[in-house]
Amino acid sequence: MFINKDNKLNTLKKWIENSNYTVIFTGAGMSTESGIPDFRSKDGLWKGIDPMRVACVDALITNYNLFYEFYKQRIENLEKSNPHKGYDILSNWERKGLISSVITQNVDGFHQRAGNKRVYPLHGSINTFRCSRCGQSASKDNFINKDSCIKCGGTLRPDVVLFGEALPQDILNNAIKEIQKSELVIVIGTSLMVYPVNSLPSMSKGKKVYINKEIYQQSFDLDLEGKAGEILEAVNQQLN
Repeated sequence: MFINKDNKLNTLKKWIENSNYTVIFTGAGMSTESGIPDFRSKDGLWKGIDPMRVACVDALITNYNLFYEFYKQRIENLEKSNPHKGYDILSNWERKGLISSVITQNVDGFHQRAGNKRVYPLHGSINTFRCSRCGQSASKDNFINKDSCIKCGGTLRPDVVLFGEALPQDILNNAIKEIQKSELVIVIGTSLMVYPVNSLPSMSKGKKVYINKEIYQQSFDLDLEGKAGEILEAVNQQLN
């Protein structure tokens, strides 16, 4: 049965109001409105190269120069970008007690910058750095300047989870606990094609909502097609 967008927005508004524990789950599509390209669209290509071939363990080990250039450019792009209105809305919802936590696949730190306090970054952070060999902490300037590790002389890297690496177990475990406690999960801006994070929403016994520019998933109780920021603003207007 066809349900128009206004009815869907009103339904989501009621679900948020009636939920005692709402969890937000975000992916790259949450940040594209801030000018941050995703990995999977045609706009996600970097110099004609699939970023998944660069943001991986193999590139870190065998082609560090390419790895470094990719992440240096991502960091420089982030410095020119800011969280869009949708991030501010989610932060405000947390302050009001409408949402309990945010689980994110993104490494940009925009949820934290916007003011969310309970954030579980499954894929790490591009804003902190360490030695790829011994794990010694380093600064952003160290990485941008292509310095070597002060402890062992190894190459430096951002604290992100690369393709081929395991997710941080403590953050993953906490994210699973959040999902399992949820009465409502709102998934925003992700294709849910990457294991194991694609299995997380199904761990909730509550209602599940999918918001994305393209509707990849059909197993949700409600879906809303469109830009994350615009839909969150529309829902926020309903709540107000």
